Amino acid sequence: MSKPDSFHMSPDAFREHGHDLVDWIADYYEHVEDFPVQSPLPPGDVRDRLPEAPPETGEDFAAMMEDVEDIILPGLLHWQSPNFFGYFPANTSGPSILGELLSAGLGVQGMLWATSPACTELETHVLDWLVDMLALPDGFKSTEDGGGVIQDTASSATLCSLLAARERATDGATNEQGGDGRLVAYASTQAHSSIEKAVKIAGLGREQLRLIDVDATYAMRPDALATQIEQDRAEGLTPCYVCATVGSTSSNAMDPLDAIGRICRDEDVWLHADAAMAGTAALCPEFRGMHDGLEHADSYCFNPHKWMFTNFDCDAFFVKDRAALINALSILPEYLRNEATASGAVIDYRDWQVPLGRRFRALKLWFVIRHYGVDGLRHHVRRHVELAQEFAGWVDASDAFERIAPVPLNLVCFQHVDGDDASRSIMERLNASGDLFLTHTKLDGRFTLRLCVGQTYTERRHVEHAWARLQEEAAIVATG
Repeated sequence: MSKPDSFHMSPDAFREHGHDLVDWIADYYEHVEDFPVQSPLPPGDVRDRLPEAPPETGEDFAAMMEDVEDIILPGLLHWQSPNFFGYFPANTSGPSILGELLSAGLGVQGMLWATSPACTELETHVLDWLVDMLALPDGFKSTEDGGGVIQDTASSATLCSLLAARERATDGATNEQGGDGRLVAYASTQAHSSIEKAVKIAGLGREQLRLIDVDATYAMRPDALATQIEQDRAEGLTPCYVCATVGSTSSNAMDPLDAIGRICRDEDVWLHADAAMAGTAALCPEFRGMHDGLEHADSYCFNPHKWMFTNFDCDAFFVKDRAALINALSILPEYLRNEATASGAVIDYRDWQVPLGRRFRALKLWFVIRHYGVDGLRHHVRRHVELAQEFAGWVDASDAFERIAPVPLNLVCFQHVDGDDASRSIMERLNASGDLFLTHTKLDGRFTLRLCVGQTYTERRHVEHAWARLQEEAAIVATG
């Protein structure tokens, strides 16, 4: 048998398999709610079904898709199921998937403006759109001293904002000489774990992170923050960074940005506002109160990949002073030098993030905004909030469950009246059934169930079904 001239997939084969794959994905979405939301497989099952060695000769695409259905699909947690109520959503949509496909097809590496001007300029423009869409401060626009960039996640945005804060507080000395152990960062006890990771990576150290007490709504107490900053200064330390949370992961708690921002302004401390999931709600004017005081922030981020129907990964990160961010992250080796960069007339997003390389993420965000329009996005956000508020009302009226935290948007935190063991048992039984998927947190030491309404295709009937199943499991718990 003669050796083939090329092992590549031909354009005709790609066209055929691509059409088949798009059909497969469309069929998946038509039937996704029929799958058990949580995979029933035990640890190791998927690997046990995979061959020990890679194939020596190429295989047919149809065989690959058979294995997707037989091996991969049963091992998935179906994040796109309308019965997915756990964590925060990582939702997507048709236009986003098509935008991601186009990005993969073009294969752009957008590290510099020069490596694809459209990749950079579309991103800059779409991020400016988001400033207007969410009514963020104009200082976050690229037409001012700031600007926006797409990070992979809010965790990366947190790290980048901390690095910028670190360099501003030390006039760039930390980049040149390393840290001296005197810089201090602050967040609430309810803040995301990414902040602890960021202080480790940035060289401040875990001991230099102060976790500030929260009030009855699980929001940071500004008075406690001010007291801690004063105490640290008295001990010769340098407060440099505060992360305020707009919609905490555990309970969707909203830190008071205005009061925190005034403290940061007076103390000359960088304020970063993390609105990872909740930020999308600001598309709707009636929810923008959570951003009151955002004008004090030096940086801000939210995740369109959590609630704006744009598939993972896509975090929108904004700074008021892009020079501070660039100064913290810019390195220019000879092999990246080019005329456009030297001119100073372009943005090189490699200087706005930790990695050098970057994908063309702006395409999928652009597709989503153009497909839905702002009105369409608002419609779905409002509907999700309405459903969550209705669910909260059912909890409040129930004899079996009690609500644990306020419900400002689309997350309901609640517990069975018999306490932790009953709540844990209900969650485990529901998840094992595959009917729906919930996750938990701990609030004031209590095992707390979380139900978040934010999956793209969740409708009232899915929320009603979740409530009916919760009541069924509660009745089983009550009878022992």
